[in-house]
Amino acid sequence: MADTIKTAILGGGCFWCTEAVFSRLKGVLKVTPGYAGGNTEKPTYQQVCGGTTGHAEVSKIDYDPSIISYNGLLEVFFHVHDPTTLNRQGDDFGEQYRSIILYSDDEQKAAAEKFTSKLNASAEFQRPIVTEIKQLRAFYQAEDDHQNYYENNSGQPYCRLIITPKLDKFRQKFPQSLKAP
Repeated sequence: MADTIKTAILGGGCFWCTEAVFSRLKGVLKVTPGYAGGNTEKPTYQQVCGGTTGHAEVSKIDYDPSIISYNGLLEVFFHVHDPTTLNRQGDDFGEQYRSIILYSDDEQKAAAEKFTSKLNASAEFQRPIVTEIKQLRAFYQAEDDHQNYYENNSGQPYCRLIITPKLDKFRQKFPQSLKAP
């Protein structure tokens, strides 16, 4: 199986949210919150939140393409956040919360561009998609306290008010894609 593992890097707002969603998908082997898309090497959470690094909060998603495709990941990605708001997801705002796809090869770039164009043409969203599609230069893993955040803190107010409803929406939209409990 190790030869078939692929990686996607996606940012759709707070990485606690994207990690919680993608970790529940069949075929996803590991989700690692981190930072990418900016210029600062080895940024910290405080630096990224300060808005001076150019990085976004992202999730590195290791997946088995024989179970879920890159397009399958994109389908979930575009439906669990608002890809039409610039530098904002709900009450989280700043460029670190922007909608971003970081591709690692031409195949991912073409798939992301095609998927985004198809969604824009469908008028599924009332406003144009503003998701940035950018080549991945580096991924920096977030600090340990950001890993498995929802699993370790599900009783915290942010988790109960923001992540749990997002997970409920995800479960309703993609019930066939969920891992067995």
